[in-house]
Amino acid sequence: MESYRRVPAWAAALVGLVAGAVALGVSWLVAGLVKASAFPVLVVGDSAVDLSPSWLKEWAIRTFGEADKIVLLSGVSVVLAALAAGIGILASRDLRYGHAGLAVLGAIGVAAALTRPGAGLADTLPVLAGVAAGMVALSRLTRRALASGSDSPRPPTGGAPERRPAAGAEEPDHVLRPSVMRAGEDLRSFDRRGLLTGLLGGVAVAGVAGAAGRLLSGGAEVDAARVGLALPTPAAPAGPVPAGSDLKIKGLSPFFTPNRDFYRVDTALIVPQVDPGDWTLRIHGMVDRPIELTFADLVKRPLVEADVTLCCVSNEVGGPYVGNARWLGARLSDVLREAGVRKDADMLLSVSADGWTCGTPLDVVMDGRDSLLAIAMNGEALPVDHGFPARQVVPGLYGYVSATKWVTEIKVTRFDRDQAYWTPRGWAAKGPIKTQSRIDLPKSGASLRPGRTVIAGVAWAQHKGVDAVEVRVDRGEWRQARLAEAPTADTWRQWVLDDWDAVPGTHTIQVRATDATGYTQTSEVTAVAPDGATGWHTVEVTVA
Repeated sequence: MESYRRVPAWAAALVGLVAGAVALGVSWLVAGLVKASAFPVLVVGDSAVDLSPSWLKEWAIRTFGEADKIVLLSGVSVVLAALAAGIGILASRDLRYGHAGLAVLGAIGVAAALTRPGAGLADTLPVLAGVAAGMVALSRLTRRALASGSDSPRPPTGGAPERRPAAGAEEPDHVLRPSVMRAGEDLRSFDRRGLLTGLLGGVAVAGVAGAAGRLLSGGAEVDAARVGLALPTPAAPAGPVPAGSDLKIKGLSPFFTPNRDFYRVDTALIVPQVDPGDWTLRIHGMVDRPIELTFADLVKRPLVEADVTLCCVSNEVGGPYVGNARWLGARLSDVLREAGVRKDADMLLSVSADGWTCGTPLDVVMDGRDSLLAIAMNGEALPVDHGFPARQVVPGLYGYVSATKWVTEIKVTRFDRDQAYWTPRGWAAKGPIKTQSRIDLPKSGASLRPGRTVIAGVAWAQHKGVDAVEVRVDRGEWRQARLAEAPTADTWRQWVLDDWDAVPGTHTIQVRATDATGYTQTSEVTAVAPDGATGWHTVEVTVA
């Protein structure tokens, strides 16, 4: 047994941290060669997301918003750092303990990798390479933290008399008394210089390997392909937006949501980097003629422009997870007709490049609405965060049952045969968007001056259209708001009440919308699960 009792705990922890960094750097390098999503931190994080109960995911979205993935990855990194430090301390006592700790982490990583959708043995290579590199780094760093064995005193043996320092002389710190030494131990003194040079070398290896892995993951190439993409001229361009569609009130959500501000809610801890030159879309299942489209095939098809508002089912009443954009893409219904959809099919099970699945009602896609395989958003190629090179856009359905990003596969099937990602987790199989309205101005908690005050916001009822919006203050009478124009029933609609005479005090403002079917929002408050929140958006303001 190798015993390194002269390595302080802080130094051993640093050794573990740097060995862990080397392991992650090498695993990232190998993931860049094999598959970016097989990077162990992402694999474990994805597994944590899949195993988390729905209530925890809802809490994370409510609490952290679009930063929920950053929070999760940060948490995984902190846990890994703590474990690495502990492994370093174990290794300072016995190197075999440290190696065993790395092996346990490796086993967890391998198990997580093999349980990911579409995983194969190659997905375990980043984990295995990282563990092997970590073991080598741990061994070398631990030994470098100690002075050479030839420079260290050997314990007395046989009957040789024990040599003690002269009276008044200090005993060297590295000398261990015979009474506490065990036969066969190799006890060496702590070497700060050796530790420092070893740590610097380990950090360099981790940094170079990680940087190479990042380059090999293909992000730069995908960004270049996206920027260089020349968008085709649509065969069916969208009409001009009516002049009265945007009231241009400061603080009111614009008619078109800028791409940089468009909400993002998905399960991808790392945004899939899909090269359009390698992308294909496979359509199969209950069809007469399976189809496989390349990106070149897709952009050669007659393309359609459509203004469509998307909304996430996790959006609380008055929440931010809704946005409107002009999309460009091929009609999904045309592609499905070419494949020959069978009469008894009722569901499309689409698959994202990262393995996420989505179940879309087939009748909705085929009823004539602008359901698209979109390649562009607001006049530019899809941002990578929003599905480049291609995604689904289906008006009238919450995103979890319609808006698959980085789509690579569509299986025509039935709801009684297949389930998508969210359905077994307690969410409804079909998710039509509920009629909703939101107050953008004034903000909840705002302090206002007395006098005439603007109340404004947006309302949506995709594929039905908004016919009226009403506002009331302090639970008084409902008043009709003025509506902006809307080019189609698939977009949200701005509204404004610009003659509220605000008097000093605390006031409660509420809003409700009525859609083209005559349905008016209910006051009943329900949670987002299983099929979307209900209730009236309410804000409280102070006038002073």
